[in-house]
Amino acid sequence: MYGETAKLVVYRNIPKDSILYRLADICRQFDHGTYEKEVLIEEIYEEIHRLLDLATKYAFDDNLWQNYLAYLLATTESPFSVLCEKTGAGEGSVNVFVKNDLEIFRKLFHYDFSKLEQALDINCFSVITDYHSIAKEERRYHKNVSDKVRVLSRDLAAARDAEEMFAIITEFYRAYGVGKFGLNKAFHVVEVDGKVDLEPVVSTENVHLSDLIGYEIQKKKIIDNTEAFLQGKKANNLLLYGDSGTGKSTSIKAILNEYYGQGLRIIEVYKHQFHALSTIIAMIKNRNYRFLIYMDDLSFEEFEIEYKYLKAVIEGGMEVKPDNVLIYATSNRRHLIKETWNDRSDLGKNGDGDLHHSDTMEEKLSLVNRFGESVYFGKPNKKEFNQIVTGLAARYPEITLTEEELCAEANKWEMSHGGISGRTAQQFINHLIGISKTE
Repeated sequence: MYGETAKLVVYRNIPKDSILYRLADICRQFDHGTYEKEVLIEEIYEEIHRLLDLATKYAFDDNLWQNYLAYLLATTESPFSVLCEKTGAGEGSVNVFVKNDLEIFRKLFHYDFSKLEQALDINCFSVITDYHSIAKEERRYHKNVSDKVRVLSRDLAAARDAEEMFAIITEFYRAYGVGKFGLNKAFHVVEVDGKVDLEPVVSTENVHLSDLIGYEIQKKKIIDNTEAFLQGKKANNLLLYGDSGTGKSTSIKAILNEYYGQGLRIIEVYKHQFHALSTIIAMIKNRNYRFLIYMDDLSFEEFEIEYKYLKAVIEGGMEVKPDNVLIYATSNRRHLIKETWNDRSDLGKNGDGDLHHSDTMEEKLSLVNRFGESVYFGKPNKKEFNQIVTGLAARYPEITLTEEELCAEANKWEMSHGGISGRTAQQFINHLIGISKTE
């Protein structure tokens, strides 16, 4: 194994402390006879432990070794794999090196660990290559990655030669991309020791636009803008504003699920992370995906200055915002920044105000104008609320109330649970489902 991995070229940037290279070094020690049995067994178990951790994270099954190798091919970024995103394989001399690497991976896929097991009197490799995992809830593992990698693993294991593996992996890159941006839908920002990075979200909410009852005009505006963006046409940054619980955040999550297959990704950024916006954009601007920078419940108090970072990124900075990035934000405030009576007067209290107060006011209010389009989500009226309730209830056969009974109970519920809104309607339906299961 060691001799094979040493010959990798295109996939040479697999980390040297990876399970692959650590096992390759173990095999080198075994082949050369330069080992102590108990020490080598301990090293093997350490790598098996790491493999089981990865298998738990991604719910791998059947052959964990092959799942792991497929995972490496799916997540290792190189100029070749990035070039294949959305376009697939092209003609070029690099393909010779890729196929040579894939022939090495083909041998690794079918590597025989039995000699190692017999000599050391262990059976861990036999277990991981015929593994039966415990069923897991979807929210407890990276299902989106798991499903793709496990299919890729089976396809690559069945390939007869490097040519077939080349066709399989390049089609995978074309369809899904490579690395964390290719395999994951959504990301959040993390900062460790001052370094900004994007970390995949383990499980995203499985919601679609059809789940949001009503608001057809609003949904159409979001769809039209997003589709123009995905098609490379001019599109606007969007501000979804209005009453709480009306579906603003749900709409953006639904848009991600609707258009993920067309290359849409979302990065959620919180207000205290706005200083990192330029760094985030630099990380994604050259990738073959379309990114929405998502800002939920966006608003600023009078004393907060983070909005200046946002204004600079949207428009006005030295570097032009790349074509593959848009900002979608939600807010309960139309103007995003809290206004006071001092903002409305020519001078502050006791006549001691900002001599250029109109300029200050304009700076604050101009932020919303940096969003090319604003979409208003208002509270439903009583009739619309009842339509939302009955529409949601129709999806659950365990709810057996008549429409009249349903609306009457819903109207009682909203009076003590936050008032009329889509969120209140969904909470009421959740309540009905809950009590129906306990009866």
